[in-house]
Amino acid sequence: MDVQVKVCGMREPENITALVALPIDYIGFIFYEKSPRFIPHVPTMISIPQNIKKIGVFVDAPESYIQEKLEEGLAGIQLHGNESAEACRRFKQQGVLVVKAFGIGQNFDWQQLYPYLDVVDYFLFDTKSTAHGGTGLAFDWTLLTGYPFDVPYFLSGGLSLANIEEAKNLMDDRLQGLDLNSKFESAPAFKDIDKLANALKIIKDE
Repeated sequence: MDVQVKVCGMREPENITALVALPIDYIGFIFYEKSPRFIPHVPTMISIPQNIKKIGVFVDAPESYIQEKLEEGLAGIQLHGNESAEACRRFKQQGVLVVKAFGIGQNFDWQQLYPYLDVVDYFLFDTKSTAHGGTGLAFDWTLLTGYPFDVPYFLSGGLSLANIEEAKNLMDDRLQGLDLNSKFESAPAFKDIDKLANALKIIKDE
């Protein structure tokens, strides 16, 4: 399976325009006010190709707020808080792509994913942090050998040009995609397009 690419934490119009010219699969917008990459609305004045899915990132947001952002044109949601499996189910029943994120640490209990198996499209495994992501730090990827379920996942947390090839070659058929963010920035929410282009060459074996 080809590994897909999601670039998260976008905000600046010109930067988004440059990004979507690259062969990425998902673009992420963060609707969490404590994040330095917070954006208040889904960008509407920028032409984003149909094949690039727009994903909204939320942390314990009211379902009414998530619904409001979906109506602005999101294809999917990525939930980084304590959102319940029932909340995920309600969105999935609408045809929304649902990604549930978990911070992975040394003593992570994989069984806590069990209630979500039938109500998400993907998991996202990030570095455990009170900031709910964006740390720029990678967790110990050998912990993924303990993941006992079949639901495909995105790998996040500290991905960079230095480790992207290792990540791509994890030899796990459940690895759906790589989530690129802070290590490809020149400033919060502003991506280095050349770095991303180089990463994509590695990921796509070009």
